[in-house]
Amino acid sequence: MSTLTPHGACLLWKPELIWLNAVSDAMLAGAFFATAFVLGFFVWRRRDVMFRSVFWTFAIFAAVCGVTRLLSILTLWVPAYGIEAFTKGVLALISAVITAALLLLLPRILVLPTRRQLQLANAALEEEIRQRRKAEAMVKRFQEIEANEAQVRQAQKMEAIGQLTGGVAHDFNNILTVITGTIEILGEAVKDRPHLGQITDMISAAAARGADLTRHLLAFARRQPLQPRNTDVNVLVIDAVRLLRPTLSEQIEIESMLVHDSALALIDPSQLSTAILNLALNARDAMPNGGKLTLETKNVVLDENYASMNSEVNPGNYVMIAVSDTGEGIPGSLLDKVFEPFFTTKEVGKGSGLGLSMVYGFVKQSNGHIKIYSEEGHGTTVKLYLPQAAGVPDALAAVTGISGGEHGDESILIVEDDALVREYVVAQISRFGYHTLAAGNAAEALAIIDRPERIDLLFTDVIIPGGLNGRQLAIEALKRRPGLKVLYTSGYTENAIVHHGRLDAGVLLLPKPYLSSDLARMIRTALAS
Repeated sequence: MSTLTPHGACLLWKPELIWLNAVSDAMLAGAFFATAFVLGFFVWRRRDVMFRSVFWTFAIFAAVCGVTRLLSILTLWVPAYGIEAFTKGVLALISAVITAALLLLLPRILVLPTRRQLQLANAALEEEIRQRRKAEAMVKRFQEIEANEAQVRQAQKMEAIGQLTGGVAHDFNNILTVITGTIEILGEAVKDRPHLGQITDMISAAAARGADLTRHLLAFARRQPLQPRNTDVNVLVIDAVRLLRPTLSEQIEIESMLVHDSALALIDPSQLSTAILNLALNARDAMPNGGKLTLETKNVVLDENYASMNSEVNPGNYVMIAVSDTGEGIPGSLLDKVFEPFFTTKEVGKGSGLGLSMVYGFVKQSNGHIKIYSEEGHGTTVKLYLPQAAGVPDALAAVTGISGGEHGDESILIVEDDALVREYVVAQISRFGYHTLAAGNAAEALAIIDRPERIDLLFTDVIIPGGLNGRQLAIEALKRRPGLKVLYTSGYTENAIVHHGRLDAGVLLLPKPYLSSDLARMIRTALAS
């Protein structure tokens, strides 16, 4: 190559021509190398790009073109025409390959979508997405409607049960009042005759079961009169454990997990104690071969997100009581039915199916929330969420110094529409030493009140005929005799003295059926109030 003349000689070594060619070729080389880099980097990063081999071929082609431009600069001063020729030969080969590839790919390139086609396809895709979202929203709405309808059906069923229970409870408890009271008197009379005593005990036990049945139905229907107050749930759980230890099998271990700073709950403590005992006894029945019963308390917050998933829940602060067992568990298909009255998974004759329904009704009537979790073969947990209360624990309602054995000589007006119950109550109260007056309805009672006889206490049923209920009668009686004491009794209170499921303030109620000792104690309590 040394015999050849550099390309600069052809340009007569004129500087302006030499440097124009050198700078131009350098710029072209830079452009080719940049193109090769961009194409290669694009294909390397976009592994899913179409025609990858074509892009790589164009990148190599651009790089070789850049090399030829650098060799053109070199041959201005050095006659390296052999290297330049070899490079151009490689470039020509690559050009031929690219040309052939483009011709082969032309049919595929022609069918590639245009920008307009892509816009239309994108619009169609967006419309499909919109339609799908609309369909999903419609399905969700249908699910919400179905859930709401289920809640309405449940509410209607609850209302129907409540109305049925209320109608039955009033008359049924009137009957049980007479049965309970008279069998108590009979039991006292035959104490020295054991065979008759056994019969009276059987009748008394049957009457007690009937009273429990009515009470549980009223609880499920949320129509029992509650007396909520600020209550330390830890104390109730400790008392429940003390009662349960002799009741449960020795094979069942009891564990308490009580939070030390448990907040107060605004609930009826006696009803909560009954609910805890019911849950514990259910747990015992689920562990026939022994196991572990755990009672837990905890302060929890049910937030807006939880409330959105459980429509009956009000967001706020709650006290949680959890009763857990390691028993047989409940099948998932039955979990939605366990709170229904008379539904039970126990064998025939082993349970009434009212325990959980009573707990459910009590919690709901207390503005709380209840959840059950269960897994077959591993156990069950029932969680009660009770509304937190402010302030200090209220003292339990008790009248010190008053017992069922205390009698008196005061005058009592008895208002009872059921003649059988009225006769029994008059007999019992007279037996306590009190003077009695009796009326079958509100009109008769007001007529007696207008008479000059001394009356110290009005003992009235809540539901009575005569145009006024028991509460309205008491209000009218107090207008005429301002110092009159009032004691209510009822097997079903409706809304006369109970509002929002709670007894009105200052109201004394003796629920039917009752024992004579309860009657004597409440009369003394009312007279002393």
